[in-house]
This record gives sequence, structure tokens and C-alpha cells, in this order.
Amino acid sequence: MHVFRLDGMLKATGDKLAKPAGQTTARWRVLAAVEDGPMTVAQIGRAWSLARQSVQRVADLVERDGLVSYDENPAHRRAQLVRLTPHGRSTLRRIRAAQREWANALGDRIGTRDLRTANRILARIIEAFEDTA
Repeated sequence: MHVFRLDGMLKATGDKLAKPAGQTTARWRVLAAVEDGPMTVAQIGRAWSLARQSVQRVADLVERDGLVSYDENPAHRRAQLVRLTPHGRSTLRRIRAAQREWANALGDRIGTRDLRTANRILARIIEAFEDTA
């Protein structure tokens, strides 16, 4: 129950943090996924545990807005690479600045020790899920 409630709260907060930059949580995820280098839509979907089709829809929207570009993929003719544009990088920096301020305030309320404990537990849960997949 708590996990579902937290998921909803995180998505709503993500939308609030991304809104001043004209984005949503879904768009933010696509931008963040390709921050360190280009990826295919399928790779982004796997990284975020999302359906390729939903990632494709969002990637097309952010490409239309000039935040990412589609580039040829030398490893696969049909699976283009999604690459962050300078405008996309600037947008992502703006969202991240708002997120950092929010996270610091939340972290001050929760405390470093409890956050580290929660992080370790979440990492173990994710690992267990991956082991059973």
C-alpha cells in the first residue's frame, strides 16, 4: 500500500518540478535516460521498466519540441538512437535544479541515516525483482 501511495506522490511531485520547464515526469525520464549518451527507445524502456511503445510516444513528443534528436544507429538500421540536444540538456538542468532544492528540503526532514537505510533496502528489493525476472 505504501509503495503505491509513494509512487503516486513521486509522479505528482515530478510533474510539479518539471512543469516550469514545460515538461512532465514522463518527458523528464526520457531526457534523463539519454543524458550520458544516446540510447534506443527499447534501451530507455528497459532502463525505466516501461513499455517501448510508451517511451516511443514520449520520445516523439520531446523530439518534436527539439529536446532530443533521432540519429542513425550503426548497430541497427531500424532502431534509431535518441540523443539529447543542447536545448534538452538546458531543460534537464533546469528541472534538476528544482529537484535538488526539493530533495534537499525533504532530506533535511527525513535525515541522512534514514535515507541511507531506505536506499539500501530499495536497492535490495530492486535486486530481488531483477533476480526473479
